[in-house]
Amino acid sequence: MIGDTKVLFSGMQATGNLTLGNYLGALKNWVNLSEEYLCFYSVVDMHSITVRQDPAELRKRARNLLHLYIAAGLDPEKACIYFQSHVSGHAELAWILNCFTYMGELNRMTQFKDKAAKHSDNINAGLYTYPVLMAADILLYQADVVPVGADQMQHLEITRDIAQRFNKIYGDVFTIPEPFVGKAGARVMSLQNPEKKMSKSDENPNASIYLTDDPDTIVRKFKRAVTDSEGVIAYRDEQPGVRNLLDIYCACTDKTPEEAVKEFAGQGYGTLKAAVAESVVSVLRPIQDRVKELEKDKAYIDRIIKENAEKAEYYANKTLRKVKHKIGYPDRIR
Repeated sequence: MIGDTKVLFSGMQATGNLTLGNYLGALKNWVNLSEEYLCFYSVVDMHSITVRQDPAELRKRARNLLHLYIAAGLDPEKACIYFQSHVSGHAELAWILNCFTYMGELNRMTQFKDKAAKHSDNINAGLYTYPVLMAADILLYQADVVPVGADQMQHLEITRDIAQRFNKIYGDVFTIPEPFVGKAGARVMSLQNPEKKMSKSDENPNASIYLTDDPDTIVRKFKRAVTDSEGVIAYRDEQPGVRNLLDIYCACTDKTPEEAVKEFAGQGYGTLKAAVAESVVSVLRPIQDRVKELEKDKAYIDRIIKENAEKAEYYANKTLRKVKHKIGYPDRIR
């Protein structure tokens, strides 16, 4: 809580290309939250380097992600949109919190096991302590709420455990964050395997719609989307491919599943796929147009990067000074 306003923190990694799932499941909802909370939306580039990155590509993707934040509707004058690596407090607090995190807790983190299996040639300490840096991200801004999906809930739980442990020793230092419970974003599944979420790291390019995909690519990917042999457009778990298409259509048109099923009654999957593709193109076109404008306005983006880094650093340092004093670091003479 800062003043009378609750604080919300979230972020996305500067790796891969953002998908339609990232937008409909999270980014779209972030826009409305800026009216109710003091929001810190980070481009979490520090998290990105647990996997080897091409330096020039990482810089490019980080800036592109910032463009997409703004193009999607986030107002950088209201929400604090910044690069994680520009605020050294993230790394400083992460080290301190490492000393209040138990090995057994980190050993239980399922995401480490999953990523270690995918990157067996680079199982580094950063990958192992990733949840502690995530805890630092959240606690640094005294976040009251954090929007999390089911796959991130374990990270929020360990953040709460670390904060409570620190507070028990040193008093009321950290706000204990709660999961954000609001209007759920659309759960968008893979177009090629509707049993799993659409992912920006999917090796099959036809499985995901990227926010930068042109209209022809979007139409082509939906034409190839997996459905089934039933030939009936119904919204039910037994038809995950069709249900996923209907979910996307509803998220893009603000229609209910019942309305969508009624609209496509008696029609084939080809008609449904074409309509879904058209709805997605309509949603993404203004975002893509705005990105092109932002790419040309380097001075504006540079100003946002500088000012929001300073804003984030101001709030981060308030917490960090308190933490350093509590644990016994010598006071800095200014």
